[in-house]
Amino acid sequence: MIPLSVLDLAPVPAGGTARDALRNTLDLARRAEAAGYRRYWLAEHHLAPGVASAAPQVLIEAVAAVTSRIRVGSGAVQTGHWTPLSIVEQFGTIDALHPGRIDLGLGRSGQRRAEAAARPAPPSAPAREAEVVDGLLIPAPFDFTRLAASPAFGLHGALLQQPGAESPDFAAVVDDIAALLAGTYARDGHEAHANPGEGADLALWILGSSGGQSARVAGARGLPFAANYHVSPSNVLEAVEAYRAAFQPSDVLAEPYVIVSADVVVAPTDEQARELASPYALWVHSIRSRLAAIPFPTPAQAAAHDWRPEDLDLVADRVDTQFAGAPGTVVERLATLQRVTGADELLITTITHDHADRVRSYELLAAAWHRATTRVTVPQQARR
Repeated sequence: MIPLSVLDLAPVPAGGTARDALRNTLDLARRAEAAGYRRYWLAEHHLAPGVASAAPQVLIEAVAAVTSRIRVGSGAVQTGHWTPLSIVEQFGTIDALHPGRIDLGLGRSGQRRAEAAARPAPPSAPAREAEVVDGLLIPAPFDFTRLAASPAFGLHGALLQQPGAESPDFAAVVDDIAALLAGTYARDGHEAHANPGEGADLALWILGSSGGQSARVAGARGLPFAANYHVSPSNVLEAVEAYRAAFQPSDVLAEPYVIVSADVVVAPTDEQARELASPYALWVHSIRSRLAAIPFPTPAQAAAHDWRPEDLDLVADRVDTQFAGAPGTVVERLATLQRVTGADELLITTITHDHADRVRSYELLAAAWHRATTRVTVPQQARR
């Protein structure tokens, strides 16, 4: 049975507040645990009116406090905005309060921002055409170079790092975090010991959106890897392939372990699910045009939006790879995603305007996935 997990951005609904979003997160975490999800991860997003998960470390502790069994963690800490010591101390504190349940997911996103701000982006490679691989849509890649050149991109970087700060190489960050957790950190003959943090029972994860450094670092260090089909669907296969190609057995894993994310909306019927998912395109457009997610619109607000062809192109890869439908429809599409990527686990992110619809989506999916993956074929002799 391939387990399901939750990725939560603490979305702010149109007409709502960050307080509403955070209360909804705590409620959803309790409901996800009851529904049987394996882990509950919180994303790190900044300067977005429509996303309240700006401080995942705080949210992780809050979620762990209102649950008892489900693993809780980060998806992912943007390492370009934090020092290795601060990450270890923060998560070591959470582990001390909720031992043995915390996942520390690390990502390069903050470092990529700093790199793009420091030097111009390289010329874009020739566009790759969309393709369907064994039933799974792999869309054409989205070109992020225009976003990296926008004034908003530079402003975000200036607010998220101290003046003159430079992000070290991602591999070095991961190694420093691992050494601080293990109590083996030393530099120039001097030791450093994080307290809390040293000896913490944290599960270390690497998250990545391509076959680049994140995938290679995770594989080379024998760590589990999470690939983003929901953020960069065009790169998911190259990401998992690069991870597996680089994998070396470690004290953590004897063989690769991959979790793959997906955007999902489930409702009793396909038509209802498509209606609930209809604001998603407008929400993604706000991210890709202004680098700031708007509060998640209502279906009526989305229906009233006047779309230009170039705006539709801006969000096509994300909209076309969202799984919206009745339970059976979505289970079938998730099974395809799992089969094609070879995922050991699936990470589900769901956003709707109404919290009740989001909770119902997760509950309907969990029940349908459980039914679909626990069917037993009765042996012939037993049927006689």
